[in-house]
Amino acid sequence: TQPFFLLLVFIITCILFVSRKRPRGNLPPGPTPLPFIGNMHQVKMNDLIKSLVDLSKTYGPMYTFYLGSRPTVVLCGYQVLKEALIDYAEEFSGRGEFPAVQMYSKGNGIVYGTGERWRQLRRFAITTLKNFGMGKRSLEERVQEEAQYLIEEFRTRKPFDPTFGFSSAGSNIICSLVFGDRFDYRDEEFLTLLYLINNNCIYYRLPSPVVSTQLLFVFPKIMQHVPGPHRKIYKNYVKLGAFVAKRLQMNKETLDPSNPRDFIDCFLIKVEQEKNNPDTHFNYETMLKTTVNVFFAGTETVGSTLRYGFRILLRHPEVEEKVQEEIDRVIGRDRSPCMEDRSKMPYTEAVIYEIQRFADIVPMSVPHTVTRDIKFRGCLVSFDCCFGKIMF
Repeated sequence: TQPFFLLLVFIITCILFVSRKRPRGNLPPGPTPLPFIGNMHQVKMNDLIKSLVDLSKTYGPMYTFYLGSRPTVVLCGYQVLKEALIDYAEEFSGRGEFPAVQMYSKGNGIVYGTGERWRQLRRFAITTLKNFGMGKRSLEERVQEEAQYLIEEFRTRKPFDPTFGFSSAGSNIICSLVFGDRFDYRDEEFLTLLYLINNNCIYYRLPSPVVSTQLLFVFPKIMQHVPGPHRKIYKNYVKLGAFVAKRLQMNKETLDPSNPRDFIDCFLIKVEQEKNNPDTHFNYETMLKTTVNVFFAGTETVGSTLRYGFRILLRHPEVEEKVQEEIDRVIGRDRSPCMEDRSKMPYTEAVIYEIQRFADIVPMSVPHTVTRDIKFRGCLVSFDCCFGKIMF
C-alpha cells in the first residue's frame, strides 16, 4: 500500500502543477519543468550561466526556464538583448525579485525595487548624483584627487595586492558624493565597510554560497527560514545599514537646507518637502535603503572593473605598451588625465570598452520584469514573469 500511496501523491502533485494558475501570456518554449523544482535539475547550480547558455543552443536565444515554480524568460545573446533593452527599453525596465537582498530592503531602494516608488527614487538618485558630479567639485576633480591617493598607497606598499586599493579608491569616490567626504585607507570603520561589501560579493560568487543564494531565489519562502550562507548576506546588509543610519543622523543634526553638502543632505531636504504628502515615496526607510544601494553598488562595480582591467593588461603586455605610449604622448607624466583627453586617445578608450565587455562582472545583471504585458518576438511576455539576461 505504501508504494501505491506514494504514486497517488505524485500523480495528484503533477495534476496540481499542470492545472495551477499559469502566468498570463504565451511564453516562449523551453525545457519541460518538473513539479516543485521546475527545470533546476537541468542545470549546474555552481555554473548556472554556462548551463543556461547550453540550453539556448537547443531552445534558441529566448526561452522559458522554471526556477522552481517561477517562470523566467531567458534572453541569451547580443541581438535579442539589443531588441529588448534598446528597442523596448521602457517595457523591459522593470526590476524583478532578488530575495537575498530584499530580505533586507523589503522593496525599498533603487536596485531591487519596482513600480512608481522605484521610478521616483531612481530618478531622484540619478539627478542628484549628476548634479553633485557637476557642482562645486566636479566628479572629474574627485576622481583625479582619489587617483593621487591611490598612487601614493601603491608606492608605500611593496609588494602590494591592488585589490584593496582599487576597492578603496572606488568606494571613496562614492563616499565623497554620498557622505560628503572620503576616508583614509586605514580607517578602521572604512575597512569594516569594505569587508562587508567584499564579503557579500564573495557569497554571490563562490560555489557553495552561490548554490545557497540561488536556492533562496528559487524557494524564497522556505529558504528564508533555513540557515546557510545566504543568511550572512542579510546580516552584512544590516551592518551596512547601521553605518548609513549613523551618517543620516549626523547629517540631520548639521543640515543647512540652503547649502546641501552631499546626497544624504539632498534626500533629507526632499523628505522634509514631502512630509505632508500622504502618497510620498520619500521617507526614512527609502532614504536608508537607497543610500545603502548607492554605496554598495558604486564600491563593488568600480573596484571589480579596475581589478579585472589590471589583470587583463598584465596578461596582454603588448596592449599595455600601446596604451602607455598613447598616455605618454597625449597626457605626459606631469599632469592628471582629464575628460578633454578622451577624444585624443581612441586606442585607450577602445581598450577600456573591451575590458568592460570581457570582464562582464555582473553577467546576468539583476532580475528584470516587463512593466506591462508585451508581445515580443511572437510571444506575449507577461508582467507575472521575470526575465534573465546573458550576454556572450
